[in-house]
Amino acid sequence: METNIEKLLTWGVEEVIVKEHLEKALASGKKLRVKLGADPTAPDLHLGNAVALRKLKQFQDLGHQVVFIIGDYTAKIGDPSEKSKTRPMLSEKEIEENAKTYLKQAGKILDIKKAKVLYNSEWYSKENDWALNLASKFTVQRILERDDFSKRMKSKTEIYLHELLYPAMQAYDSVKIQADVEIGGTDQKFNMLAGRDLQRRMGLAEQDIVTVPLLVGTDGQKKMSKSLGNYIGIAESPDIMFGKIMSAPDELIDQYYLLCANQERKIEDPRDAKLELAKIIVSIYHGEDKGQKSKEEFVRVFSQKEKPENIPAQYLETKNIKLADLLVEIGAAASKNEARRLIEQNAVRVNDEKKNNPEEVIKIEKELLIQTGKRKFLKIRAR
Repeated sequence: METNIEKLLTWGVEEVIVKEHLEKALASGKKLRVKLGADPTAPDLHLGNAVALRKLKQFQDLGHQVVFIIGDYTAKIGDPSEKSKTRPMLSEKEIEENAKTYLKQAGKILDIKKAKVLYNSEWYSKENDWALNLASKFTVQRILERDDFSKRMKSKTEIYLHELLYPAMQAYDSVKIQADVEIGGTDQKFNMLAGRDLQRRMGLAEQDIVTVPLLVGTDGQKKMSKSLGNYIGIAESPDIMFGKIMSAPDELIDQYYLLCANQERKIEDPRDAKLELAKIIVSIYHGEDKGQKSKEEFVRVFSQKEKPENIPAQYLETKNIKLADLLVEIGAAASKNEARRLIEQNAVRVNDEKKNNPEEVIKIEKELLIQTGKRKFLKIRAR
């Protein structure tokens, strides 16, 4: 029979470093300090972010002290993991606004009252010499071993000095809280190994590492990312969340069951399997009642070709606006690029008429029915 420790270190886990050491520590009954960090570079967490948070919750359920670090200082740099070019730097106001949403959203998964929540600006803004101290602990050769940097060097893409500090800063977070375990996606492995190196150099016990797979987005190709528009936000409405899960390719069903619901797929038919999966995931973040209602609504609208019973309405000040701008204005698209993609993919209707020109000027006189995709409806009215 699979034990709690075996399931903790195998289900939804890519790699454990050092597995034998962590198994022994868990079996000893010792209360471990388990770390997960997240930079507030965007206002919303999505199911991809939730994979690591859910693994952290499993440690919490076993009685360990979980430490959730909101990287409000490291967000100024931006994690270069899997980035082919330098991230644009965010302003302090943007970071502050994004950070406000993180605790509430993380609270959908963690027991926040029992978790230790820290902001890494608490130490970086107070320690004037942290940069020199960290720089003296890492060699340039070691940092440039990072796959992302070596690829950029080969392609002659610029690497800025502040980016080289990021792995060292994530490592320093582990030193500050004396982490026993750090959890992160596979793209964080280099940073987490840097944490082990720095802890050892500073006379501390080395943290163990648990890496989790990167969740593939609803496009079925790249990792889930808000900037790519292939995300499912954990704070999105039940119906939107349900519809996005149903739009994911069938080949993602098994991965989503494992990483988003911590269970194995039991239904063979792809459509029925996704219906049950979407119900489970919506129930996790919004409650079982909302999960069941979203399933019923989806079947009614999608299978029976009916419109939703309660279509939300929104008032706009403007009466003439380009279609792409309208989608961004009403929140149907996160950016103008995403709006153009939706329109060019024939996924947008205005009063049941399919639209394919992003530049078309839409006149808002009395009321318009905007449909994006198969499930998202919104009434637009002029003030």
